[in-house]
Amino acid sequence: MESPGCGHLTARLPSPLEEVRDPRLGGVRLLLKREDLIHPEVPGNKWRKLHRNLARAHEAGADTLLTFGGAYSNHIRAVAAAGRACGFATVGVIRGEEQRPLNPVLEYAAGRGMRLAYLDRAAYRAKHTPEVVAGLRDRFGDFHLLPEGGSNAEAVLGCVPVAAEIDTGFDVLCCACGTGGTLAGVAAGLGPGRRALGFSVLRGGGFLADEVRRLQREAGVVGGHWEVETGYHFGGYARCTAELRAFIAEFRDRHGLELERVYVAKMLAGIYDLAARGRLRPGTTVVALVTGAAGDSA
Repeated sequence: MESPGCGHLTARLPSPLEEVRDPRLGGVRLLLKREDLIHPEVPGNKWRKLHRNLARAHEAGADTLLTFGGAYSNHIRAVAAAGRACGFATVGVIRGEEQRPLNPVLEYAAGRGMRLAYLDRAAYRAKHTPEVVAGLRDRFGDFHLLPEGGSNAEAVLGCVPVAAEIDTGFDVLCCACGTGGTLAGVAAGLGPGRRALGFSVLRGGGFLADEVRRLQREAGVVGGHWEVETGYHFGGYARCTAELRAFIAEFRDRHGLELERVYVAKMLAGIYDLAARGRLRPGTTVVALVTGAAGDSA
């Protein structure tokens, strides 16, 4: 499958399912949907959220994409790669002050031709206001604006097909949440008797429930049984505690897979804890979206 107008963004779909056999799950069956394998540079939910947006930019005749993100944003990395593949110039507006040398995420983005700009945290909070956007247009010229994390109506619709690709019975579909777009889409695509569970990677992620509802309304796909877990952020975005590092190491030793730590590891650690506490009951089949590879996060 590819984005209309961009034949260089072909994805490997459906992404494969891999079962995790682990007695620590207490009878919960866990399947990993390896979204990280669908594209080498725009993996997982980044491809799902971007491909329809790129089609819209192409249809609008845009030649430049501008988006926002933190210094360790996988979205920034993915937009840089997708823009280069599809012939768009790209601008990444980064939260905070410029730091040199660039970290690996921003170095990768710059290497794909992305122009990097920086907003202090006060200005960044107002990034989508007309005043800030007008200032960016004065500086960079006309551009097609993509929101932080890529989450908008097109992104939600791009995530809706995920559940329909799963060719085995399941009860719960899990994903990590940063902006709510992936959860909004996959929940809308669920069939009867199934639910989606989003794991916030942000401290204070309670606002995500309202964001999911807003995004579903904007996309016209309100529905699905879903909820957001807020207790598995492990200190906040891009934070990694000793407990989480130990989980990542043990998972690697048991199953041979190095987990991406900003999103995927937090979701899986949450799944294991919910199973241990009986909130995921024995006999439940859980599908977890592996939305990025270990190398995607610095």
